[in-house]
Amino acid sequence: MPITKQRTLDYLQYEWGTYVERFNRLPADEQEKRVEKQGYETFRDMLAHILAWWEEGMQVVRAIAEEREFERKKYDYDVFNAEAVAKYKPWGDAEFMAHFEKTRLTMEADLKSMNETVFENRRVRSWLRGIVFHHAREHLLTLSRFQTKSVLENEWAEYIENFNKLDSEKQKEFLSKQGLASFHDLLAHIVGWWEEGARIINGILGSPAFTWQDPEVDSFNVELMRKFSTWSDDDLFKHYESLRLALIELVTRLPEDAFFNQAIESWLADDVVRHYDEHSIPG
Repeated sequence: MPITKQRTLDYLQYEWGTYVERFNRLPADEQEKRVEKQGYETFRDMLAHILAWWEEGMQVVRAIAEEREFERKKYDYDVFNAEAVAKYKPWGDAEFMAHFEKTRLTMEADLKSMNETVFENRRVRSWLRGIVFHHAREHLLTLSRFQTKSVLENEWAEYIENFNKLDSEKQKEFLSKQGLASFHDLLAHIVGWWEEGARIINGILGSPAFTWQDPEVDSFNVELMRKFSTWSDDDLFKHYESLRLALIELVTRLPEDAFFNQAIESWLADDVVRHYDEHSIPG
């Protein structure tokens, strides 16, 4: 996953900076359903969890940037998360939300002031990967255009290259965990779902009367591997890249309100963002 200074700042501004606003635009019943699916009683409890990890991680990042010593901790994640929620329970809503936003802006300012070389530090990259990038996908309550494009332009852009960087044993281990015989089969699965998602999204955009039937997952996956079984690796790689670029173009031209169409949002979130985490290359 590419973690650069500018990309980190972009995530803090365009993803996290609009996170609360996007959630508040959802209908109340949908808000409740999505927060419950995340395992939290309230949206504020989930924000407390995110905020606590921002505060914890930035202590380390600032110390490294300033060449100071810092405490190396081992975390009991369940305990840390429970304490984070409990810590902010007594706070009033306005006070808490102001603190959340102030912390985000302070992170942004501090990271902006740091030298580019800080972002090459392994520990800094690990913390930023967790608290800025991974958390945005793990707690994806509403999908943004920014995050969709960012994953397509970065994570998916490096996908084939990152697999090829693995030695043969690690490639076999990864594919075994994926339950697939070959990388060819995995790409067939990915591009097949991309094609289906793009077909449905374009159909919704083209006609209010458009209908579709969600595929039965297991049989659809078998069908995809059969469909692309005669393709050469080179042709499949080219098709993958062509589809990736087509999805970027599709996401770029979507009207803003399309991201509040639950069908469109769901297909993009599942095909682009969650699918990447489901099949992420170790490294």
